[in-house]
Amino acid sequence: MRDFVNRALANLRLPRIALAGLLLALPYATPAEEWRFTGVDRVVAVSDIHGAYDALLETLNAADIIDNRASWSGGNSHLVITGDLLDRGPDSRQVMDLIMRLEDEALLAGGRVHQLLGNHEVMNLIGDLRYVSEEEFAAFLEIESSDEREHWYREYRRGFPVDVDEQKVRTEFDELAPPGFFGHRREFRHDGYYGRWLLGKPLMVVINDTAYVHGGVPPYVVDHGMQGINAGLKNDLSDYVGARDNLSDASVLSPIVSFRETPEYLHRLLKSNRIDDPTMAAVHTVLAEAESPLHGPAGPTWYRGTATCSSLVEGDRLSAALDTLGASRVVIGHTPTLSRRVQQRLNGRVVEIDTGMLHSSYRGRGHALIIDGAEMVVVGQDGSDDLKPLSHPVHVGYDSPDFDETAIVAALSSGVVVDTMAEGSTWKLVKLSYHEKNTLAYFRSASREVGFDPEAAAHKLDRLLRLGMVPATVSREDIGSGGTLQFLPDRAISEWERVSEESDFRAHCPLEIQKDAMLVFDALIGNSSRSPSTIIYGSRDLELVLIGHSAAFGTGGVPSQVLELADGIAGPSWHDALSMLTDDVLINELGAVLPEQRLAALASRRDELLNLSARGIE
Repeated sequence: MRDFVNRALANLRLPRIALAGLLLALPYATPAEEWRFTGVDRVVAVSDIHGAYDALLETLNAADIIDNRASWSGGNSHLVITGDLLDRGPDSRQVMDLIMRLEDEALLAGGRVHQLLGNHEVMNLIGDLRYVSEEEFAAFLEIESSDEREHWYREYRRGFPVDVDEQKVRTEFDELAPPGFFGHRREFRHDGYYGRWLLGKPLMVVINDTAYVHGGVPPYVVDHGMQGINAGLKNDLSDYVGARDNLSDASVLSPIVSFRETPEYLHRLLKSNRIDDPTMAAVHTVLAEAESPLHGPAGPTWYRGTATCSSLVEGDRLSAALDTLGASRVVIGHTPTLSRRVQQRLNGRVVEIDTGMLHSSYRGRGHALIIDGAEMVVVGQDGSDDLKPLSHPVHVGYDSPDFDETAIVAALSSGVVVDTMAEGSTWKLVKLSYHEKNTLAYFRSASREVGFDPEAAAHKLDRLLRLGMVPATVSREDIGSGGTLQFLPDRAISEWERVSEESDFRAHCPLEIQKDAMLVFDALIGNSSRSPSTIIYGSRDLELVLIGHSAAFGTGGVPSQVLELADGIAGPSWHDALSMLTDDVLINELGAVLPEQRLAALASRRDELLNLSARGIE
């Protein structure tokens, strides 16, 4: 693609045409009264269909939203789809057609369908087509104009030498633009059948006391409110799509140039001084709106902090967002649940409903969340209706639905050491085998101090706080002279490696707030030796994992400089968690791994942090 962009720029011939009304006044923003609904008796919510048409039919039928003829049977129910109808699966167009029809049928029956924009709807609108399957393109083949396809082939061909192998160029073009590609792009324009429909959809709604959004509720919600989400960010999207379409109409920007490549393409075009005045406004609009928060990890369609950050990291941010929205909880999709069942977390204030409906990609099944008055239940695609939302599982350093905390603890406790990968005087990196599955773990020899096991203490305290940063740790007396085994993620990288390799991994939970929570935790345990080698990341989502606590749990207080750093971080969520660590809880839960003097020092540091967090609440 980079070669194509270079050739296109080198051979670009801009037509001198007057583009009247270059930036269209697009009436896409949904009125504010369409964002908030009260007095709704029954709400059914599904998410992340990804072209799984048959699974969607079965799920909606099981939830009594459609009958066996796929017609609306939900009466006055409200159906909420929290985005991602599209991409990966083969039948995205059928899914959209179904939802469009159900919108009309629901209104006639006194009900409502709320189709929200997810990141994949936005991607299809802006030309980010990384996840569009060949089947999805092929569904638009009968719409595709042979003249349009030939026009863009000629533009593409112009970038090659005259004597180039024509068949080779045609093959390359067809790979970049599979059959149906241009029909797809035409229908997702600002004036296309599906484009116009999607551009009329909100990013968020609140029904009764529950907010619904695709990815999550980032700090942007607090700063800009629902108006900023559904009007401000939607205007960014509409302006971008309209301006890009105008550049395409003027043959300035080929539909083949992707969203990610467009800024570089246009910047180089600007430097060439070959842009006519009529197109200049559209170029600048595209460049400006490409930087909208809507397209980044802090936007409501991409944000994963609501689904992945622990209560101590995300709790206060969530409270502020819900207060701004006037809601008591939020229902989200976007991040497939580890259990592939509907889950809830953060004291029920977050309900996760992406259960991987497209089985071929996510190994899940469809589920529908039903909120009927005060009752919240889940029905499965297979008709099972005795389901309740599961508690969000504890998981530190792994992201497999087949390997939960219970399985890891069992492997650490009973696994057989089959290999020693590396070792030092007081530690070993070992491979364990348990039920034909291999697991990596650190073994650390027992402390010489009787009753002192800092790694086990850090693990227990982490779980009491619900921090979720210290990996599973167990005692093993049958290795060496005894000590602890600590789970190690298979593809772990250290902080040293992340920085030195300039990793492009994107943290699902923002790194800066994960490290803020680490700072408070280290203040609590009196850990003065945190280094990049004791910070590791367990998967591609950069989940921060803390190891190496041999110097923690000393008998001193919290250093003043650490307290200063923690000021402003330890807020209401930390205060609530620390308040649960009563003296009795510390003795009962940690008495076997911390001697009395170390327990007393831990309690003293707890009190210092409680005082600090209390000031933050005031």
